[in-house]
Amino acid sequence: GFVSAELLCLCEFSTRELTILLPAIGDQGDLFCGTLTVPATPDLLWYSFRFTRRDGSAVFLGQNGYCYASDLQRWQLTVYDGESVTPQWFGRGITYQIFPDRFCRSRLPDPSGMVGERLVHRQWSDAPLYRPEQGEVTNRDFFGGDLQGIISKLDYLQSLSVTTLYLNPIFESASNHRYDTADYLSIDPMLGTESDFRQLCDEAEKRGMRVMLDGVFNHTGSNSRYFNADGFYPQLGAAQSPVSLYAPWYQFRHWPDSYESWWGIRTLPAVNEHAPSYREFIITGEDSVVRHWLRCGASAWRLDVADELPDDFITDIRRVMVEEKPDSFLLGEVWEDGSNKIAYSQRRKYLLGAETHGLMNYPFRQAALDYLQGGDAADFKEAMETIRENYPPAAFYSAMNFLGTHDTPRILTVLGAMQPPQDKDGRAVYCLSPAERFLGLQRLRLAAALLYSFPGSPTVFYGDEAGMEGWEDPFNRRTYPWGEENQKLVRYYQALGRLRAARSSLQQGDITYLYASDGGLVLRRQYGEEVTVTALNASTDSLELTLPWEVDLATDALTSQQFFVRDRLLHLCLPPLSVLILI
Repeated sequence: GFVSAELLCLCEFSTRELTILLPAIGDQGDLFCGTLTVPATPDLLWYSFRFTRRDGSAVFLGQNGYCYASDLQRWQLTVYDGESVTPQWFGRGITYQIFPDRFCRSRLPDPSGMVGERLVHRQWSDAPLYRPEQGEVTNRDFFGGDLQGIISKLDYLQSLSVTTLYLNPIFESASNHRYDTADYLSIDPMLGTESDFRQLCDEAEKRGMRVMLDGVFNHTGSNSRYFNADGFYPQLGAAQSPVSLYAPWYQFRHWPDSYESWWGIRTLPAVNEHAPSYREFIITGEDSVVRHWLRCGASAWRLDVADELPDDFITDIRRVMVEEKPDSFLLGEVWEDGSNKIAYSQRRKYLLGAETHGLMNYPFRQAALDYLQGGDAADFKEAMETIRENYPPAAFYSAMNFLGTHDTPRILTVLGAMQPPQDKDGRAVYCLSPAERFLGLQRLRLAAALLYSFPGSPTVFYGDEAGMEGWEDPFNRRTYPWGEENQKLVRYYQALGRLRAARSSLQQGDITYLYASDGGLVLRRQYGEEVTVTALNASTDSLELTLPWEVDLATDALTSQQFFVRDRLLHLCLPPLSVLILI
C-alpha cells in the first residue's frame, strides 16, 4: 500500500543530499523505478529508501528486507573511474610471498662492514631470537637467505604455478626484516647485488613469473644514510646536521633527540612525504627509487602501511609507474575494507581509480578463519559479498588473498592449536600435538581450496605449503625446512596451482554462492561456458547437498572421483572436514 518512494542519497565528500521521487507503476503491488545520476568525480555515495503509505506515514527499508520507522541503515555505492586500467596478470595468477632472510641461502654470509651489528646463525635450522636486548628487540639475527638462493628455487616455485614473487624488503637495512630502510638504491649486501636482482627478474620471467617489491616509504631506519644517527655513512644525515640535504625529510620536535617516528619506535623515524626533495627522490625524479627498480626488472610495488601515505603520494607513484612500465601493478597494505577506510580522520581513496590497483585482502583471511574454526558459512558469504559490492570489479579481482603473512601467525598453527600458550616463552617453543596437527592439516586443505577458488590472487606465505608452524613474529619467520617438507601437503598445493592455472573460471570467472549455511559453503565460478564449483564442509558432521548441474557427470578435479547427475541435479554427501572441486 505505498504511494511513493524516495531514494535518499548522501555524497560522501561534497556532503550534498539528493532526493529522487520514484512514481508507482502498475496496479498490482508497489513497483517503483527511477534513475540516479552519480557525480562525475569518483566518490562514495550512501543511500537509503523511504516509502510513504497512503495515510502519509513513512518507513525505511532495512538490510533484512523489513521496514522501520527510522533510517537505520544506508548502503554504500562506490563511484569509481571506469576508464582507469588495471593490469589483469596479478589477480589471475598465483603469488608466493618470500621473507628473503629465511627462504634459502646460497652461502654463509660474512656480516663485517655492513650497517648494524649483525649476528649470523650458522645452523639454518636454528630458532630466531626473540628476547629483548637492552630493553628492545633489535631483529639483528640473520640466517643469510639471499637472492641467489631464491634463484636456485625458481623451478620449485614454478611447480607451484607461481606467477608473482612478492619479496619483503630487500634494500640495505640493519634488521633482518629490512623495514628500516638504510639505502633505497642498494640491495642489502647480505642478499646480494643489483646484478643478482636483475638476474632474479630475468630468470623469473623465463618461467612466467614477475617480481613485486615492498616499498617502505613512510619511514626509514634511524641508522639509514638519510638519518644516520649512528654515523655509519660518511655523508651528513638529518640527525647529524640541521643543514643536511635530508633534514627536510624528517620532522624534529627538538633536534636531534626528539622527532616523529612510526608508532613511536625511535629506530623508525617518520618521513615527511610532502617534502619536495623526498618525493623527487622516491617517485618523480629521473632515476627515482620507483623508476630505478622497475627498470631493473621489477613489475610491481606493494606499499607498506598505505594508510599512512598521503593520497597524492600514492597517486604520484601510480602515475610514474604507468609512465615507466604501463603494465606494472600497485598493491596497498590495508587491513580493513579499503573502499571506505578512514585513516587519521580522512576517508581514503585507494580504489577510486587514481591510486592502488588492488589491496591486501585481510577481510578475506579473517572471514575464512572464522568460518573454518566453527563459524557460519553465511557470515563468510556476507563479509565477502560486502567487499564485492563495495570494491570496483577490477579491484575485487585484483585483491591479494591469503591465509597468512609475515605479520600473522602461521595458518597451520592457527587452525590446529587448541589451547595457545599465553606467554611468549611458551609460544616460542610451541609445536602442535599429533592430534592438533592432524586437525590443522584437515582444515588447511579446506582453507587452501577456498583460497585458490576465490576471485583475486591466491597468495602463499613461504613454507605454508610445506607445513610450517609458528605463532607471531618472529616465530612465523623461521627458515624454510628444505628436505623436511610435508611432501603430501606440497603436492596438494601443486595440484591446486595447476588447477588454478588451467581454468579461466577460477582466474576471472563470476562468483555465485550455491550454498552457505553452518559448515557448508559452495562457490560457483563461471567464465564463458566453463564452470568450476568448490564445495566445502568445515563441520565435524557429514553434509548432504543437492546442487544444480547441467551435464550428466561431475568430476572432482583433485581426486578424479566422478559423480553421476540425474535430472540435472547433483546429489552429494560431503564427509566432515572435506572439500570437492567439481568440474
